[in-house]
Amino acid sequence: MRRMLGVLAGALAVAALAAPAQADNGHFVTGAAACRDTGAGFECTGEVAGLGGTTFEVTAEATGTARVECVNPAGHMVTGQDTEVDVTATSGRQQTPHHGRSAFRLTSTPVGVGPVPACPNPIWTAKVLDVTFGTATLTLSANGANAAEITVDVR
Repeated sequence: MRRMLGVLAGALAVAALAAPAQADNGHFVTGAAACRDTGAGFECTGEVAGLGGTTFEVTAEATGTARVECVNPAGHMVTGQDTEVDVTATSGRQQTPHHGRSAFRLTSTPVGVGPVPACPNPIWTAKVLDVTFGTATLTLSANGANAAEITVDVR
């Protein structure tokens, strides 16, 4: 019986050493995250650390006010109505680096809006000239679970 317990304890110790590290403390490196306005979108850069799992993903979400221009079917342009838009950017799922730390750069795609409510008529075409953002929320997911979240000014 004693020998069996010894073998079992040894097997458990080997299993514990072989288990992959978990992302218990994935986080944004303090002061490293920054977001900038690119006109009709934004770009965020930074660094995450404490990654111990197999995959991670960084996403950024921001709400902004789009300045819109409308074009009627005859080709005449008029000022459209400012329209609230939600814009996102993502790193996509990435393999966790061996050292558990990674830099990121997220670029949103230029946002578009439909003719309603931006233009006076639904058959007109809306064109986004610029978007003004306040803040972006950055979220770090490790192994599919949220690990950390911060809010950054979009400058």
